[in-house]
Amino acid sequence: MKVSLTGLKMHNSEHGFTLIELVMVIVILGILSAFALPRFADLGGDARAAVREGVIGSMKSAASIAHSKCIVDSGCDQSSTGQQVTLEGAVIDMDFGHPSMTDQGIGAAAQLSDFTTTPGRRSRGNRVGGGPDSFFTLKIDGRDDCTVTYAIPNLGGSPVFGGEKACN
Repeated sequence: MKVSLTGLKMHNSEHGFTLIELVMVIVILGILSAFALPRFADLGGDARAAVREGVIGSMKSAASIAHSKCIVDSGCDQSSTGQQVTLEGAVIDMDFGHPSMTDQGIGAAAQLSDFTTTPGRRSRGNRVGGGPDSFFTLKIDGRDDCTVTYAIPNLGGSPVFGGEKACN
């Protein structure tokens, strides 16, 4: 039996990439990563900034709810310190109709825990305090560059929120 190869066609096509094609793909991926990496490298700072904004929103809502409770509660004197209201079973210390600048005041009203806090002190006169210790200060992740501050006026007015926004 004799086999003839004249009727068979030879296909000489190779499948794969050339070295230059592979090098070009690596170069393009390197360029893309050089631009993308710095954008996504500091996700921790973004997370702390988001936590800070959430805490401010929580504190504002809690202060407003506690103030409203004090207004409708006949036993809450908005012109003095040392008052208390009860919200969902939690006793909230109040000063001048607003949650006090302590963990038992705004901290309890906003249900803040696992944060480093520094209570504020009452200042003299009809104004928000003048010193750095006249604010309730809450540190996000224990950092000095990512804080929330809360202060209340002695008579009337609304609470003041602020703090360091860097959160790096």
